[in-house]
Formats: sequence, structure tokens, C-alpha cells
Amino acid sequence: MSSAGVTILSPVPRELLFSPNGYYSPLHLSLDHEFIFIYLSYSGSLTPMRVLPCDTIESVKLKIQKAEGLPSLTNKQKLVCDGRELARSNSLLKDYGVTEGNVLHLVIRLSDLQTISVRTTSGKEFTFQVERCRDVGYVKQQIAKKEKRLADPEGQEVMCNGELLEDQRLIDDICSKYNDAVIHLFVRTKYAEVKTGQDELSVLAKELNISKDYDVSENNCRRKYDVSKEDTRREYGAAEPIVPTKVLDRDLLLEPVIINKKIELASEVWNMINSTYEGLDSGNYPIRSAEGTGGAYFMLDSTGQKYISVFKPIDEEPMAVNNPRGLPFSVDGEGLKKGTRVGQGAFREVAAYILDHPTSGRRSLFGDEKGFAGVPPTVLVKCLHKGFNHPGDVTTKIGSLQMFMENNGSCEDMGPGAFPVKEVHKITVLDMRLANADRHAGNILIGNVEENGQTVLIPIDHGYCLPTSFEDCTFEWLYWPQARQPYSPEIIDYIKSLNADEDIALLKFHGWKLSVECARTLQISTMLLKKGVERGMTPFAIGSIMCRESLNKESVIEGIVKAALDSVLPATSEATFLDAVSEIMDQHLDDITVGGGIVAVTMQPIKGYCLRPLLTLTLPSRKDEIFKKRNLQNYAEFNNHVIVPLSAQPNFYACLQI
Repeated sequence: MSSAGVTILSPVPRELLFSPNGYYSPLHLSLDHEFIFIYLSYSGSLTPMRVLPCDTIESVKLKIQKAEGLPSLTNKQKLVCDGRELARSNSLLKDYGVTEGNVLHLVIRLSDLQTISVRTTSGKEFTFQVERCRDVGYVKQQIAKKEKRLADPEGQEVMCNGELLEDQRLIDDICSKYNDAVIHLFVRTKYAEVKTGQDELSVLAKELNISKDYDVSENNCRRKYDVSKEDTRREYGAAEPIVPTKVLDRDLLLEPVIINKKIELASEVWNMINSTYEGLDSGNYPIRSAEGTGGAYFMLDSTGQKYISVFKPIDEEPMAVNNPRGLPFSVDGEGLKKGTRVGQGAFREVAAYILDHPTSGRRSLFGDEKGFAGVPPTVLVKCLHKGFNHPGDVTTKIGSLQMFMENNGSCEDMGPGAFPVKEVHKITVLDMRLANADRHAGNILIGNVEENGQTVLIPIDHGYCLPTSFEDCTFEWLYWPQARQPYSPEIIDYIKSLNADEDIALLKFHGWKLSVECARTLQISTMLLKKGVERGMTPFAIGSIMCRESLNKESVIEGIVKAALDSVLPATSEATFLDAVSEIMDQHLDDITVGGGIVAVTMQPIKGYCLRPLLTLTLPSRKDEIFKKRNLQNYAEFNNHVIVPLSAQPNFYACLQI
């Protein structure tokens, strides 16, 4: 039995298996043909699990929650099977093709996991992860399992800054009190006869503050890096594999990958690179994040007390050759999301930053102006350090380096009702434009409050944007109330200024020549966004066209693309195909809009007529054409209202698809 490259497993053991209703032996399970038998892979171990093919993904996570020794936070789990994330909670196991004997890989994506690093005076080091809700007593038990000399938890004493920590003290309390990148504790034995030394325990904290200013003058920015040997015209195409280079003569390297010499990195990017290098040069190891499905490393400053950036190597992406999470290697090269490729996540991260144009216009090659959606500064770099995941020789890694942003958690930590409409809307524009296949509340950070008292939202994790298809487009904000509010005139003006052709050329200038399929996705998504706002559509209305209602039901945009493909000849040019998409898209949008504006949901009859408010009346000639097409010729309008006889009301509803 194998699953997506997982080594063939031995026969099912005869020990008892966990189930939400009790325990079962393999013999008992074989008598019930309605159940299937799968394995759960987590932290290097396989756990047999009894499920039904008709179980929802959410119910499987609940079963995992009830199982002893497995993470208890159901809403923070990710399940991966056969190289695909089981992302839709209401979908069934059988919808994803999960069958007897499959391996489900469990990944925890939460800030509640805390990395604990223990260093003994003899030089021995080991790490493990605990939930922040655990207490010091639990940490002692984990230490006892790792270190024979500390095998008795009752004989341990844990101190922090001279303070003796009681067993009931929560890890979260310790992290909150000592808000540094590394919190130093000391573990010692209570009894003199077994006291052989003092062990250092480090708890890696999550929330940090960055306040140090750095010299970003031109001389200082350039002093460590020589990129003169870079090929100015080299391009990373979709089919070109990038692998780590062999070990250099030095054991530390960090420099940007500048493909076109005409590109001048912004000073804030050089600031980030310089500060990250200084941190590594000062002996501060990269800290691997406990979250996510790939390798992501928090990079420290020279003091070792503040995070500067986040590095994501391409060879440690989900399902890549050196992935540290235990996910199976992708045999066909496809990523966790449909339409993406393993090893291209770093380019997509950088592309999201490049294409996040400021409101003043297209992103300047030399400016530091913040982008419209607030994507943190991101650059492609190569980095050499032994602190990354190196199963073999230590090699130079290529990956994305993104500025670490101070935050107060993610949108996962609170209800969406408190978020400003403008902040949500700016992210909706970014996601729909780039056809993001992985937007959830966990990758929208809650930034510090601005001077005007407004909360700032920061979008991160764009490794699954610009896919080759729309199949896995998912926007969690669709279910937020702000998505049903209309865009402001300022945002509409920004959307109207977007140009997909210029965006494709800009990415090529930076070294990434989009494949035909990825470029097509950007063209169509930008087209839909612009046509939608012209008709007064809300983010919810446009986003619903891009996302599937269920796993196996195609989205509206997929149907439009398929219809366009069927309407043109095989050798048709890309421009002609996009014209066909535009025409079919217009027909569909006209069916659900009137006179350039989406119609409100409620209708109130007035003296034998049905009154309906319109948001805009920008295309009156087109409105007449639509009404005539729907046999709605007997209507009148006044004060931006349309009056339709009640006898025609059913047709009116059909026209608007309310």
C-alpha cells in the first residue's frame, strides 16, 4: 500500500485502533464493509483510523480531536491526501477520492504551537513542540522523555530570569511576560546527589516587536553583495527546475537573486536583507515556524531578540524534496493546490508583492511606497546556512524572503465583524485579481492600529496565487459581512486602472515569464474584476463566480472558460480566445445585472407594481436590450428605480437570478 510516494507500509498491526466510539481490532473492522481503514500521519508516526467514506472532512477532524496524543484544536488542522489538501470542511472523504489504506497527513497551522529548544551544558540539543495552552508540568514530562538524566519530572526545577516556575504555569503566560524572540529558562535537578549541571531551555516566542533603525544609504546597502555575475536576461520558466547549489567555500551566504540589472531594489528591501544577514553573521540560527505545510524560517536581527524576515526555501515547500513536515514527494510535480507546481511558491510570493501596485500608480522600481493591499516587501534570495533542513550536504537554497510584520495575531483569532470594510476590500481585490487558491483567515494578519484608530489587515502567504486553473480558488472572506458591501469609488478607480498585459510584462521584466496558462488566469480574473465593478457588483458577487460551491461542481468562471474553449478552433490565437471569454462573460453578467448595477435582494410591491432600487444606471441602452430579451417590455423607471408589473415578476426574478 502506498500513497503519493509514501513507502509501502507493513501489514496492519493487531493492536487496538482508535475510533470515536471505542476501540476495534483489524478483524472486527474487516466484518463491516461500510467502513474504510486509513492511516493518519503526524510527527513521524502512523496511526490507524476507522472512518466512513461519507464522513465529512470536519467530522474526521473531530475524530482526530478526540484521539489521545493528537492535536486537540480541530479548526487549526490541515489534512493532505495524495498530494491534495482536503480543504473543504463540508465535503466528504469519498469526494476527495480517499479509499481503503490511504495515508492522511495531518499538519497543524496555528500560532498556538510553541517550539521548545533544550540545550544541555554538555552541548546536547533537542527540540519539540507543545501547544501554548500546556503548562510547565507538561514540558517537564517531555523533557523527561528526551533526557535520561532528567527522567524524573518531579526532580526538575524550571526557572526563568531567576523566577522559579510552578508546574501549573502556562507556556502562553511565559511567552506573554517575556516577549522576546527567545525566552531562556533553566532546568535543574532538585536533589544534590543527581545534580550534574544546569540545562538551558529556550522557548521560541511568536509575537515580537521591531524598532531598531538601520542605515540604508546606498553604500551601506551594497557593501555585502556582489550581483555582477548574474545573467541579466535569465528567466525562470514554469518548466525550469531550480535545485540547491553545492556548498561554497564559506558557511554563510545571503544575497538577492537579481535577474535584470536594470532593477534597483527598494531601500526597505535592502534594509531587510542587510539586517537578516547581520543576524545570521551574529550566530543567530533561523527559527523554523511551527505553522504551515512547508519550511518557513523566522530570521533574527543581530541582537537575536527581534524577527526581521521570513525565509521560505523552494526545496522545502509542501511536497518538495526536502519538505520538513513529512509530506510525500510530488510525483507529477503538482502542488497542494490544483494548477500550481512544487518549487514555484517563492516566485508567486514575489509576484504578489510586485503586482500589489500602490494607489498612486504602478509600482516604481526605486520607490518604497506601500502597495494597495499591503503585501509585505518580498524578494527572491539565495541563502546558505546549516540551520535549514538539510537531509544531506549543506547547500545553498533559493527562496522568498519576506519582511516580518508586527502583528496582533491573525483574523482566525477574532470574528470578522470588527474588521474595517476598506481593509477587507483591498484584500478581496488582490485575491480575485491573482486567483488566490489559499486565502483563509489564518494568512491575514491583524496589524497594529493606525493613527486614525483603524485596524490594519496584512495579507501573507501567496505561494498559491496565479494558478493555471480556477479549480481551487478559495476566499474565506466570501462569508464575511464586508464582502456584501459595495466597493468605494476609490477602490473602483484602482480596479479600473489595472492592466493584465502590463502586469505580465512587469513580471517578465523581473525574470518570471508566466506560462500561457498562468497568464491566461491573470487575464481572465482581471477581466472579471473590472467588468464586475463596472456593473456595481460586490466582492461577494464577483468572488462567488470564481469559487466552487462544492468540490465537484465547477465554478461559473470555469464554465465560462470551458464555453469559450468550445467556441473557438484549436489553433485560435490567445487574443481571439480571450475575446470569446469576454463575450461569454458579458452575457452571463448581463443575466445577473440590470443597467450596469446589481439589483438589491428585496422587492416591495407598490400599487400593483414591484419597486426595485438600482445601484447604478451606467448602461441604459444595454438595460433596454436585457429587458427586451426577457420579455420585460412593460416597465418604467424613476429616481434610479425600476417598476415592473407584478404579472411579470416571475420573469423578472429569473432575469436577475436572485
